[in-house]
Amino acid sequence: MRKVLQLARSIIKKCVVLIYRIFTKILPLQKQTIVFGSNLGRNYSGNPKAIYENMVEQGLDQIYKIVWFFENENTKIPGNAKIAKYGRFKYLYYMAIAKVWVFDCRQPRFLIKRKGVTYIQTWHGTPLKKLALDMKEVTMAEGKDTDEYKKDFYDNARTWDYLLSQNSYSSAIFRRAFAFYKTMVEVGYPRNDILFNSNNEETITKLKKELGLPLDKKVILYAPTWRDDEFYCQGSYKFNPSLAFHMFMEKLRDEYVCVVKYHYLIQDSIDWTDYKGFIYDYDKSYDIANLYLVSDILITDYSSVMFDYSLLNRPMFFYAYDLEKYKDTLRGFYFDFVSDVPGPISLKTEDLIDDILHYDANEYRVKYEEFRKKYNHLDDGHASEKVVEIIKSHISKDGD
Repeated sequence: MRKVLQLARSIIKKCVVLIYRIFTKILPLQKQTIVFGSNLGRNYSGNPKAIYENMVEQGLDQIYKIVWFFENENTKIPGNAKIAKYGRFKYLYYMAIAKVWVFDCRQPRFLIKRKGVTYIQTWHGTPLKKLALDMKEVTMAEGKDTDEYKKDFYDNARTWDYLLSQNSYSSAIFRRAFAFYKTMVEVGYPRNDILFNSNNEETITKLKKELGLPLDKKVILYAPTWRDDEFYCQGSYKFNPSLAFHMFMEKLRDEYVCVVKYHYLIQDSIDWTDYKGFIYDYDKSYDIANLYLVSDILITDYSSVMFDYSLLNRPMFFYAYDLEKYKDTLRGFYFDFVSDVPGPISLKTEDLIDDILHYDANEYRVKYEEFRKKYNHLDDGHASEKVVEIIKSHISKDGD
C-alpha cells in the first residue's frame, strides 16, 4: 500500500510540474502582478508581510494585482490582495505569470524564473548558525546528503535578483554562504519597522488586551529555534526544549506570565492546560513582532530573534541547554556565542530562573551596545519603503 501511495504522489507531482511548465510557455507575463509568500505559505509574517503592508499604506494594492499564497485559504489579511492556496492550481498559474516574486525562504526546485521576472528574496534572519554552503554536514530532515543539499541551495540562490540584509555582517556571510553575487539590499529588515513605529504604551496595551494577557504582570517571551536532528519528517520538527516548565511557573508566576512562540517548522501540538494563567501560546501564524512589543524580556537560544529583539533594548536571556552539541555537531556558529551575546547564558532551568530574578542590566550594558552597533546599525523604521521602491521601479520601467 505504501508503494502505491508513493507512486501516486510521484505521478501527481510530475503532473503538477508539467502543468506549470505548460503555463510558462503559453501564458504571457502580467507586468503588474506581484506574488507574496512567507514560510512556504504557512503564515502571514516577516519581511514579506511588512513590505506588503507598506504597499497597502501607499494604496498600491489598488493599482497592482497582488496575490498571497497560504496553506490556509481562509487567512485574513488587510488590503486588496487575492489569496491562493499554496501548491495548488492557482498557485501554479500566478507563479507562471507574475512579474515580481517576494518570498522569505527557498522555493520549490521545479519553479522556472522566466525572463523578465524580478525575484526579491527577503530571507528570514541575521545568522548565528552556519548556513548553506558554509555547513560542514547537513542533519536536517531533507533526505539529502550534504553535497546534494548544497547543490540545491546554490541552484536556488541563482534565481534571486535581490537579497535583503539586516546589516553588513549578514551581507558578507550571505555572499559566501549563498554564493550570491547580484544585488544585496542592505537596508535593515522590513519586519522590524513596527518596532520603531509601534513601540509605545498605547499600542502595547492594546495588543495585550487583544492577546488576553494580564496588564498587571510582566511578560516573558520564550522563542527558541528548532533542532536539525529532532524531526518527524521533512519540514516537521519537534518541540523538545528541556525546560522544566513546572519549576519555571512555580518560581516566576507571581511577577510574570510566559508567552511561548514556536518556530514555524515545529509541528507538535502542546497541551498547556496545567500551566493555565501562566503560559500563553498562540497560533503559529501569529506575527512574532507583536509578541516582541508586548514582552518585557526575551528567552531564546540560537535563534535570529535575538538580532531583532535587541532593537528594543530589553533584557535577553539565552537558555542554551545543548550548547556544545549545537555548536560542535549540529550547526556551528559564525561568532563566539558565549563571549558575544548580550545576556546571561544558562544550561539548566534553575540557573535560568536565577538569572531572571537577579538580572543586572549594567552587567551587560557594554555588550548590548556593541551588539546593537554591529547588528542594528541599519534598521531605522523605513526598510519596507525602500524595498517597495525597488518593486515599483521594476514594474514602471516596463510600462503600464
